[in-house]
Amino acid sequence: MYTTREQDLVYQNEVKEIKLGSLLEITNAINENAPVKHLMKIFTFILKEQLGFSKFVLLMHQKEWENPVKIGFKGKIDLKAIDEEFSRFKEITIIESSKSRILHQFQVIIPVFHSEKPLAFLLLSSNLDSETETSYFSFVQTLTNIIAVAVENKRLGEQTIIKERISKELEVASEMQKLLFPSDLPSNRKMDLSAKYIPRHAIGGDYYDFIPLGDDEYIICIADVSGKGISAALLMANFQASIRTLFKYQRFEMPFLIEELNKKVMRSAKGEKFITFFIAHYNAHTRQMKYVNAGHNHPFILHGRKIFMLDKGCIGLGMLDEIPKINVGSIELSPNSTFVLYTDGLIELENNEGALFGVHQLVKAAQAYAPLKMEDMNNIIFSKLDDWRGDLSFVDDTAIFSCKFF
Repeated sequence: MYTTREQDLVYQNEVKEIKLGSLLEITNAINENAPVKHLMKIFTFILKEQLGFSKFVLLMHQKEWENPVKIGFKGKIDLKAIDEEFSRFKEITIIESSKSRILHQFQVIIPVFHSEKPLAFLLLSSNLDSETETSYFSFVQTLTNIIAVAVENKRLGEQTIIKERISKELEVASEMQKLLFPSDLPSNRKMDLSAKYIPRHAIGGDYYDFIPLGDDEYIICIADVSGKGISAALLMANFQASIRTLFKYQRFEMPFLIEELNKKVMRSAKGEKFITFFIAHYNAHTRQMKYVNAGHNHPFILHGRKIFMLDKGCIGLGMLDEIPKINVGSIELSPNSTFVLYTDGLIELENNEGALFGVHQLVKAAQAYAPLKMEDMNNIIFSKLDDWRGDLSFVDDTAIFSCKFF
């Protein structure tokens, strides 16, 4: 026969073995990267079969509050009210009475926090004697903590994998988008063209293009999608493909072309985004340029000290189902004229005082460096943008497309 002291030692050893066995089982499952569902099965088995708790509910916070385990409790849990009802519990608390519809049905609440952020709450009731229950509470908190942190780490790990996959996909998308821009802009005795583009993210929503229609006729255009990110880039890629397709088979009058492009943008964007667009049709033989400015920042032509802003056109594409009125502009380019197109990311770039770079500074810089090759002029303008923004980042896609016609 065991003495009372010996019985206590036997009981304590049994409890120790249960605790060690439980911890070993849980840690092995975590090390083997077991699914969350399997971890919850082990956790439930330990609480119910090994520790003898008859009723318990586990509440865990992932993206939002979830209830992965519910044993012996059939009531409905309002997950939206958890922060309000439970966040005041910072340590193991015996529930003697509560006005809460859930709390008054349990004997104890065991919270798990990490960096002041609640990760889990375990509500417990049992048929055990109070001394046995109390001896288990601290261990159960440790167990719950291990489970909650393991599940949180799995979630963060999955997010990291997703982010890495998205990053790889964006790299591919970025390379594909580069292929959509003209790779070889002409620089010859007729003209000198150059463009520079810095997307805000891996892929952007700005676009420029140069499409030869023969020996002496060319399409020159630039565009900007409202908004940023992948959806803007996809819309712009679709828009560019539409332009290329339209010009591949047939020439169109400017108003018809703009109407067709507006329909395509409306179908693609469904009114959620719009595109500002400038398109010019230049005949190098007659030196005549026809253009439509669909809500875009005004490109300008420099000839000596003269400045011509190209502002004739219509509203942006995708703003309305039908464009009310389309004005076609026309201008004759003198020899050695410089034609500058750009997107709003350039002129709306802010400095540390919150001032915008502005059209005036752009025109002034273009006038000063227009005698240079267009590539050199663009590089100087971007160096001025770098000086202007200081330690600030570009906050929007930024593009310039410069053309000199001899």
